[in-house]
Amino acid sequence: MKKYWLLLGCLGIFVGCTSYPTEIINKYRCVQPTEWSETATGVKTHIKTKEKILALTMDACGSKTDSLDKELIEFLIREQIPATLFVTSRWINKHPDEFKWLASNPLFDIQNHGKDHRPASVNGQSIYGIDGTKNAKALAKEVLDNANKIEKLTGKRPIFFRSGTAYYDEYAVSMISEMGFQSIGFSVLGDKGATYTAPEVVEAFLTAKAGDIIICHMNHPEKETGKGLMQVLPMLKKKGYRFVLLRDYADRLE
Repeated sequence: MKKYWLLLGCLGIFVGCTSYPTEIINKYRCVQPTEWSETATGVKTHIKTKEKILALTMDACGSKTDSLDKELIEFLIREQIPATLFVTSRWINKHPDEFKWLASNPLFDIQNHGKDHRPASVNGQSIYGIDGTKNAKALAKEVLDNANKIEKLTGKRPIFFRSGTAYYDEYAVSMISEMGFQSIGFSVLGDKGATYTAPEVVEAFLTAKAGDIIICHMNHPEKETGKGLMQVLPMLKKKGYRFVLLRDYADRLE
């Protein structure tokens, strides 16, 4: 029976996906990726610029233990430091009031981190013990369900997608693009999944250069990410760096 359904899929006979782009899904049903990384072909990791600008991006994944680092967010508001926030449906569902608070502030731009925080795969590859989307249909669901949710709640459709763990295969990146989103990675690993100590966060951020996209997390107040950011962001501003939203440089990402 399993072979029968696989044969139907490879013949392009796809049933039950009226809510998703059938033509795109069928195109990627039987491809065989050769890449699996944070820098797969097509992933955007940098702003093409000579200006001293940096893009601060912060993820909220929706694990059982996460919440919101409100002290960090309030610091960004006081310092008027913009940030692009990648959130999952899981996190939104767990923290609806916090999500509304963040979305109401123009300093922050809400972007898509997926429905269930899955790595972006067309054939079920995994990383760090997390299973990726098992096929093209699952990838479409991961991307579009959360995009639709964010648009419904905020009135603004996301234009970027960052997969869970920021891992992609090259066909997933291509498929995401055909669905209308840019796949976002990073060029500075700011807190290594909220595992860095504050001094390690400072050290990581101080490696940033013009146009870098920095990744860190806003969902673990019990960790030291916030403490590190509150130390290092003023230091970077003193060095002449300005923080920008990715959305404002969407046509200059590489």
